[in-house]
Amino acid sequence: MNANPEHIPLAPLAISQGDPGGIGPEIIVKALASQPGLAQQCVVHGDPDLLNATAKSLRLPIPPKIEVVAYTHGSSLTVGASSALSGDHAFRCVVSAAKSVLAGKARALVTAPLSKQAMNLAGHHYPGHTELLAELAGGQAVRMMLANAELRVVLVTIHQPLAEAIRSLSIELIAQAIEIAAASLAVSLGRAPRLAVAGLNPHAGEAGLLGQEEIEIIAPAIELMRNKGIDAQGPFPPDTVFMSARGMARYDAVIAMYHDQGLIPVKYLGVEDGVNITLGLPFVRTSPDHGTAFDIAGRGIAQAKSMASALIAAIEMTTRETRS
Repeated sequence: MNANPEHIPLAPLAISQGDPGGIGPEIIVKALASQPGLAQQCVVHGDPDLLNATAKSLRLPIPPKIEVVAYTHGSSLTVGASSALSGDHAFRCVVSAAKSVLAGKARALVTAPLSKQAMNLAGHHYPGHTELLAELAGGQAVRMMLANAELRVVLVTIHQPLAEAIRSLSIELIAQAIEIAAASLAVSLGRAPRLAVAGLNPHAGEAGLLGQEEIEIIAPAIELMRNKGIDAQGPFPPDTVFMSARGMARYDAVIAMYHDQGLIPVKYLGVEDGVNITLGLPFVRTSPDHGTAFDIAGRGIAQAKSMASALIAAIEMTTRETRS
């Protein structure tokens, strides 16, 4: 994929720097350097001293446009560790970048990884980016989609303990995920999508022998959406449904019931190629399909392919919206 400035609206992409103690600054600098002309289309919301120092250490071009958000006071920052200081900075970067998109100053948001632990240590109590952005957008109903060249997965529940996620499942929650996925993918695909819905239990409950959720919750939600004209099929056994959707030959996306059920197959296919897309927001938001990687931060070895993919995906999605 290549960024083609000839077909890009003038408003830039807003990039939030992520946790300064993680690999966010490094993958931003590397991603912007990997695509000719890409850096000119982006504004990074972060600490210019840190980004400049990172670029110099990697012997790469310094990002030309940096929005000063909050200084992390580098002498107090421990690279490779979670802290309240870095969590507060990452939070402020996200809020600044998101507000620029909501104000029409940027056309999409691309977020580098932050630490949920660090953000919460700083007093910002959100399970992750998705929930924070939903609040900033006015309480939108949103869903998380992980995508690569072979598979798309949309989650019904997101950042919750597994037992709590299972308890929270309902006809309404599952139907909402199907509906958001169908509406969002219809825009990006230019046609009605084909959706496969995963079951919760082994063998999709085996007709009730291994659980009742498929019968009592999931199947009724599918039927409700089919009555609205949405092409949703299932519930299918979760150990085989992802294979049916691989390559988008039979289905354009899988609706997964909980976080790891959906993310494991996407990441197994190649975490470096994955992109996280938030569906349901009034703007495009993408991010790399990985975390802060504190264990390799500051060593110059982080792979920026997923970040570059997130940037290109945001460009392509907003260009498509502009043309439609």
